[in-house]
Amino acid sequence: MPGKTITAFFPLLYEKVAVENVNMLRKFKAVQKINLFSAASCDKEFSNCTVTQVSSSLSSEFINYIVQFTEDDFLLLELKGALIDLNELDLDSQLKVAESSGAGIIYSDFYELSDDNKTPHPLIDFQPGSIRDDFDFGPLILLSRKALVASIDEASNYKYAGIYNLMLNISRNFPIVRTPEYLYSSTITDTRKSGDNQFDYVDPQNRDMQIEMEKAVTLHLKNIEAHLEPITGTVDLITESFENEASVIIPVKDRSKTIIEAVESALMQETDFAFNIIIIDNHSTDGTTERLSEFAKTKNNLVHIIPNRKDLGIGGCWNEGITHSQCGRFAIQLDSDDLYINNTVLQKIVNKFYEEKCAMIIGSYKLTDYNMREIPPGIIDHKEWTDKNGHNNALRVNGLGAPRAFYTPIIRKIKFPNVSYGEDYAIALAISREYKIGRIYEPIYLCRRWEGNTDADLSIERQNENNYYKDSIRTKEIIARQELNKLRGRIENN
Repeated sequence: MPGKTITAFFPLLYEKVAVENVNMLRKFKAVQKINLFSAASCDKEFSNCTVTQVSSSLSSEFINYIVQFTEDDFLLLELKGALIDLNELDLDSQLKVAESSGAGIIYSDFYELSDDNKTPHPLIDFQPGSIRDDFDFGPLILLSRKALVASIDEASNYKYAGIYNLMLNISRNFPIVRTPEYLYSSTITDTRKSGDNQFDYVDPQNRDMQIEMEKAVTLHLKNIEAHLEPITGTVDLITESFENEASVIIPVKDRSKTIIEAVESALMQETDFAFNIIIIDNHSTDGTTERLSEFAKTKNNLVHIIPNRKDLGIGGCWNEGITHSQCGRFAIQLDSDDLYINNTVLQKIVNKFYEEKCAMIIGSYKLTDYNMREIPPGIIDHKEWTDKNGHNNALRVNGLGAPRAFYTPIIRKIKFPNVSYGEDYAIALAISREYKIGRIYEPIYLCRRWEGNTDADLSIERQNENNYYKDSIRTKEIIARQELNKLRGRIENN
């Protein structure tokens, strides 16, 4: 676009990649300056190119650096050290989108380059609920300098959350626009399967980073009036009578290989109260139904349900379980391919309900393979949750842990969305809006990772579908919390 200029910022991780990227950028008329940044010192000189040592491209230091070195209208930013293949026409196209939309951030779909293969990598649109710290803009984004200057937080001094904080700040005042076209190609920088990288945010090695990310998202929620004060009220757990104190809820479909082991881990529980097991068999076709029917004949406290409806997701199956007449006071999760870690789990959970007087309990679990051998990262305890701020920080992360347990009268009022992904996250956010959630940080659950898991190796299209849905959950929840704060404000003013 005539008159619109760009400063480019690319990492210097691999010299060969950097040289090729610089040679490409020099061909573009709009690119006025090229800056390479590196965490290590670099003695190599690049003609018509500045090389700067910056400790981390995620930091506030880096944000200050790009502001200092940018006088052009836009910044072209690459953070992953990938080899980029972009042509001038597509770059001009992004500039036109930026000017016509007034966007603060512009990003596009791209192709992944691997050996001789070129694979489409579609992205998803940004929405108000896209506040998780791993939102994927792709390796190459265009930033408006106007948005950058208006959104910089000079008071912040983040080591890890500088870029994340900047993105949140920009999103409050400027559109963030995705171009649904494949405008460039990029080498792959993270080749792990979807099931291998989903626990990065709970890795203890990343704890300092998580604390900073929580600080940034909490400030953002305050700025958009969606932040909630700590929950101080308790729940009266004896307002209704129940035949059983607890029910283990197991939705299942086509898990003949694992379902009996799961049920047996529930049957072995030793408690000082009555409990039952409610299995919602979602029209299995692999022999699961027959195995359960035979097994249930000798187990008085096992309820085997086959719903009339054939359009139920996992959430819909949960609704069948919690609304069943035999559901106990507390509804406790057990997935059909997982196990309780020992025979004291139900007792611990119910005791915790009465200690905390809360609406929901979330435990901790150990990741294992099919044969119950521990696999990395091992124990998933979600210690990013705190009584003071967990209900706010929950909007940043992609999950809250397992097993989950609910006070039945409250969960019956809220109910699960009828989906098979994110139903647990949606319900936890809704509960945490108004009720206290208790936590058990010792592992009480074995989460088995095997080839039958639904999230072991997802296509990019399926990952996008899942992420977009969870972002939509966050969007709705943010709106609900903003409305709740307005209501509370009106009550206080009156």
